[in-house]
Amino acid sequence: MSFSENLKKIRKDNNMSQEEFAEMMGVSRQAVSKWESDEGYPEVEKLLIISRKLNVSLDSLMCSEILTNEVGAKVSEGAITIVSPNEGIIATCSKVMKSQEYKGGKRAPKYALFAQNQQVNSFWGTTNTFLGWYMTEESILQEIKEIHDAIVMGNNNYELKYSVRCKKSFFKIAVQD
Repeated sequence: MSFSENLKKIRKDNNMSQEEFAEMMGVSRQAVSKWESDEGYPEVEKLLIISRKLNVSLDSLMCSEILTNEVGAKVSEGAITIVSPNEGIIATCSKVMKSQEYKGGKRAPKYALFAQNQQVNSFWGTTNTFLGWYMTEESILQEIKEIHDAIVMGNNNYELKYSVRCKKSFFKIAVQD
């Protein structure tokens, strides 16, 4: 499902109209309508508010596409353990996914990387684990390419190289100096 479909489902699951949701978010109903019709995306800060107020993870809200290295080719067929030093996370996964582009300030990250393990399913479906933030599409695509290459070479482990360390506050995520 796309971000717009995820947002609409989450809003409806919480028995909220677009107007009620817009009021909670401090935006216009038209902004919510644009988000839900895939005509735009909220800023990163708004995504964090949605996550906290509606008790949903960012990965379940944002993950829509399984990134492929070549048209129609899965990033991985096997499993690999990925270490995310900036986030202090270790995850074993069978796929990695990139988020859609986040809108935010100059110092806000633009993309997030998620790990998905096809063999581990929860009541809600396949679980996704947030791995890291990226400033550019080029950097996240390079990371995914190197993860794929590691799998092809038979490596069981990979440490993220291109993710950025971020400061997080309730309203803002920014690259940490």
